[in-house]
Amino acid sequence: MSTDRGRIRITGFDADRVESREPLSDWTETRDTETEGRWTRAWREFRRNRSAMLGLYIVIAMSLLALFARPITIAGVTVQPFSLAPYDPGAILYAQGLDVSAYEAPSLAHPFGTDGSARDVFSRVLYGGRFSLSIGFIVVFVTAAIGLVYGAVAGYYGGWVDEVMMRVLDLIFAFPGLLLALIIVAVLGKGYWELVLAFTAIGWAGYARLIRGEILKVKENEYVLAAKALGARDRRVIFRHVVPNAIAPLIVQASLSIGTVVIGVAALGFLGLGLPPSSAEWGTMLDQTRQTIVQGPGGSIPWWVTVFPGGAIFLFVMSMNLIGDGINDALDAQEGEDVARGGEV
Repeated sequence: MSTDRGRIRITGFDADRVESREPLSDWTETRDTETEGRWTRAWREFRRNRSAMLGLYIVIAMSLLALFARPITIAGVTVQPFSLAPYDPGAILYAQGLDVSAYEAPSLAHPFGTDGSARDVFSRVLYGGRFSLSIGFIVVFVTAAIGLVYGAVAGYYGGWVDEVMMRVLDLIFAFPGLLLALIIVAVLGKGYWELVLAFTAIGWAGYARLIRGEILKVKENEYVLAAKALGARDRRVIFRHVVPNAIAPLIVQASLSIGTVVIGVAALGFLGLGLPPSSAEWGTMLDQTRQTIVQGPGGSIPWWVTVFPGGAIFLFVMSMNLIGDGINDALDAQEGEDVARGGEV
């Protein structure tokens, strides 16, 4: 009697050849036998993008310069004692006994020159980054968080809940964003938190609609249905299983929106509806010096009072756009890898 009865024989399979084959993809295996995570792959792809990394370095450098421009004191306690700015951004230098006049051209003593009030433009540009950059980051963080929750609830529950919530978004989208922000600032008055509120009130709607569309697709996947079948609560299903797999487009949009908010804040400042006139916010600086752009016959234009604040806005917004494009490319690349591996997340 043959001893091979009842056994399954597989032909055409060479175990040694399989073990020594060349890799078909860049799939990696960590020491604890876990595959490389999706966000790790996205970061790896992002680092390969030279323009995106350049933008990231510029944003980090500008943020650090703004942070260390002047000392920071909270409740009487100095939490940041360093000062990169050589002068107080609001100080009128000739009033302090210095031999300085208005609209002095750039020099070694004043690299960016002085403005019409004999204030050091270099110190004001460094310090002004605190206003423009912080408003951009705060507004985007708050609006993205609100839009994420709002859109996730609307997309997950659907039906009449989705219908009512989307009509609210339609009302918000019916008003031009910058015009609505201008009205809010005109009613509430000038100030830092007034600007934050104005841009937050109009900015969250775009994130809500974006994440809602992604939720509508993701919630139909098998792992979401399995979580429901196992008795998971809606809150856990939404924020543990649905949102993490739908958040990639929101991250891309958020990175691109930071520059948009900075431009919007500068626009309101240029119109005289931003921070108080003496503030070193970049748009407000442009508003205070716009009369110098046009000169009569024989007059000279002090170009430095507009070029350097405007250049700071341009450099930051361009860098954020490079970062946003890099994030978009990195997430698209890692999604392509997931598809090639059979939908592995």
